[in-house]
Amino acid sequence: MNAIEINNLTKYYGKSRGIVDVSFSVEEGEFFGFIGPNGAGKSTTIRSLLALIYPTSGSAKIFGKDCIKYAPQIAMDVGYLPSEVFYYDNMTVYDLLKYSAGFYKKDHSKRIKELVEILDLDVNKKIDDLSLGNKKKVGIVQGLLHEPKLIILDEPTSGLDPLMQQRFFDLLRGENKKGATILFSSHILSEVQKLCNRVAIIKEGRLIRVEEISKLRKDTYKKFKIEFTSPIPKDHFDVEGINNFSYENEVASFLFKGNINRVIKKLADVDIANIFIEEPSLEEIFLHYYEKEE
Repeated sequence: MNAIEINNLTKYYGKSRGIVDVSFSVEEGEFFGFIGPNGAGKSTTIRSLLALIYPTSGSAKIFGKDCIKYAPQIAMDVGYLPSEVFYYDNMTVYDLLKYSAGFYKKDHSKRIKELVEILDLDVNKKIDDLSLGNKKKVGIVQGLLHEPKLIILDEPTSGLDPLMQQRFFDLLRGENKKGATILFSSHILSEVQKLCNRVAIIKEGRLIRVEEISKLRKDTYKKFKIEFTSPIPKDHFDVEGINNFSYENEVASFLFKGNINRVIKKLADVDIANIFIEEPSLEEIFLHYYEKEE
């Protein structure tokens, strides 16, 4: 059974585009990534899925139930962390979490204590006195305190320091092992690669593709920047697999996919001052996909 089914979901804000014909499904128990640059339509898709906004057309189901028709019922099984969290500033963290837990039918005090310890959160502080990172931690506890079957996270790591991000990722892996389905939305490819099995890629409101992470890794370009000690012939790097090649002031930049030894052999013939090899940005990967689509 699919935990999430989205079919031709479209949302316009007046004449402005939100999302157009978005369709994908997430299997129960899956750790699924949803990536795209800011403004691509990730939050619009998620808000439509949670019936926080109504789509212009199309449909969405969670655990086989229509998201609009059964919204209150579905909410009991879903934990949601929005990209930006806003709270009643005068409440303490403890009061807010107690208030949130009151929406569910059993005592969650033990679970709250456990999550607060993992995330190193001071429950006696007022919301107003918290940093952005600590407000995000409150959102995480609030989203997970009722042990939801489906966890939906929209840009969840903004504001968290690297150590806390790692703790958070470990916590999510633990929830997934216990059987929770996770939809992890981000514009940071490396986060999604660490955690997810499959990923849906969205840009400018349209789904480009749904892919297994292992294949995405295999298909991903490496980004090269090479500084030379003296000029080289421009055709020196006429190598299969090189794209977006540029050469200026003894510096060559390009994207490469394929057997890296082909590039290394070419480098052995010239004098190098410096070399940088990194993962391309999400934008560069999208450009590559768009070129393929066209």
